[in-house]
Amino acid sequence: MTTKRKPERIPMRFVEAVVDGIKRRVLVAADQMAAARLKTRKFNTHDLVFAELRQPRNPKFHRFVHAFAMAIADNVEAFEGIDPHTVIKRIQLEGNIGCDELFIQAHGQTFPYRIPRSLSFESLDEGEFQELFGQIRDYVVRTYWPGCTDFQIDQMAEFMQDRAA
Repeated sequence: MTTKRKPERIPMRFVEAVVDGIKRRVLVAADQMAAARLKTRKFNTHDLVFAELRQPRNPKFHRFVHAFAMAIADNVEAFEGIDPHTVIKRIQLEGNIGCDELFIQAHGQTFPYRIPRSLSFESLDEGEFQELFGQIRDYVVRTYWPGCTDFQIDQMAEFMQDRAA
């Protein structure tokens, strides 16, 4: 089975520029690395390209998820000593949240194999991220912190975020 390769995402920024005597909003490379990628890919001025435009997530929520994972590692024995990234991946696997599932055949049997999808800025827009994070939080409450409310979980994660800053 072949998997479809995700297209490379190159960060771009809207700026105002005068084009053909008219003030317009145009996309330009967001930084030098992005400009270098465009050059390497041989994109030239006036080339027609197809684009998928997505706004990146708010970095605050990215830090919040890591703080949430730190709270789990500090307060749930099963996750003691595990780094925040691994905590989130393990919860994704346990709860089958945001996972791709493959089926592997061995010894005449078929076994499911889960691969947690990335929650990175490039992988999900804000809406997709909020949906997945809600599922992760619900799973943690059901499995490890029954009786906790979303508000309590958020407060704990905010405390961890402040502590890490």
